Amino acid sequence: MAAQKSGRGGPTAPDIEAAKSHRFSEEAFHYDADTAILYALGVGVSTQNENGLNYLYEGSDDFMVLPSFAVIPAQKSLVGLITANLGGIQMDPTRLLHGEQYIEILKPLPTSGKFVSKARIADIVDKGSGAVIVLEVDTFDAAGQRCIFNQFVIFIVGSGGFGGKRSSDAMRPTAAVPSRAPDKTVRQQTSVDQAALYRLSGDKNPIHINPQIAGLAGFSRPILHGLCSLGFAVRHVMDAYCDGDSRKCKAIKVRFAKPVLPGETLQTDMWREGNRIVFQTKVVENGNIVLSGGYIDAAISDALVATPSAASSSSQLKSDAVFKDMETRVKSNPALADQINAIFEWHIQKDGKTAAVWTVDLKSKPGSVRQGAAQGDKPGCTFIVDDDDCVLMATGKLNPQQVRKDIPST
Repeated sequence: MAAQKSGRGGPTAPDIEAAKSHRFSEEAFHYDADTAILYALGVGVSTQNENGLNYLYEGSDDFMVLPSFAVIPAQKSLVGLITANLGGIQMDPTRLLHGEQYIEILKPLPTSGKFVSKARIADIVDKGSGAVIVLEVDTFDAAGQRCIFNQFVIFIVGSGGFGGKRSSDAMRPTAAVPSRAPDKTVRQQTSVDQAALYRLSGDKNPIHINPQIAGLAGFSRPILHGLCSLGFAVRHVMDAYCDGDSRKCKAIKVRFAKPVLPGETLQTDMWREGNRIVFQTKVVENGNIVLSGGYIDAAISDALVATPSAASSSSQLKSDAVFKDMETRVKSNPALADQINAIFEWHIQKDGKTAAVWTVDLKSKPGSVRQGAAQGDKPGCTFIVDDDDCVLMATGKLNPQQVRKDIPST
């Protein structure tokens, strides 16, 4: 199938199937402790931080790699994206914007290693003012085991309007910010040389260092890398909820909303929702939200430091294990959302009072299980059940018909 003209006389429609079948070159990436330390410095780690030496000193007893470093082995695939002929899309590097990023860590990151990354086009979306390319990259270690998954969402200005679909099930969704005040907030000023330092981790785009190039792009001076801002935000969450231990991080998602200028102060607001920390980051000096829809998922159920917020009130409930198991099942079977197409809310009771609220969303693809009340669409059914009874139901020892249910009238 060749690229065709849009039925509305607009730009040429790309051959999406041809783009999906494009074979990218495998990208090798070797790194050592110095590489990991340079990255940590690039995202603002300091020897003055409580856990700073764990990321800056290879001799530390607990030396480790920041979880956001997991994007670095995959970013070389973006070069292949720019040079590829993807079904007729014009890949002008000056018109490419990094829209969103998803990172999933499937195995703990070593402090040195040899990786190979394999990229593919998951989808192409028509946003009218531009086209969106969903690029997925699997990264494998020297033993051939898949250890990192990255999804880059790239916006190409001026390449839309070809009559294509407006959304994609392939894109990992962002998170909605809870309506309550943030549970925790961290502020940190970036250095005026932050972009000059971060670019040494592989992103050499001159818009981050050359004032003339930045000016041609419409900026007063070179801007900070979006992934650098993300590195700051991830560290803030790690310090606030994970004792600075990157091994407690399983997945990261974010949307890049606006640029940051080196030297500006970043403020990361955080909300705990079960095993997920929802976050957004803004520039203190002008109030601009620069990272939106962000979240970090913990690797294990007890990984997060307790907070006094309601979201962590169920830490001693027996039913927590039930919902954790349910979360694993939903993640392993994304087709459930298509089959069930409903949202369920569970109110877990303890001593006659609501001790926790869980939402099982099998309507929004790919489905999710999280602590907290339903957001957006209202639940189709609300279960009100005692903590012990919830466990009995899960083990088949209690008939679900005996559980109180509130079903809204239609």
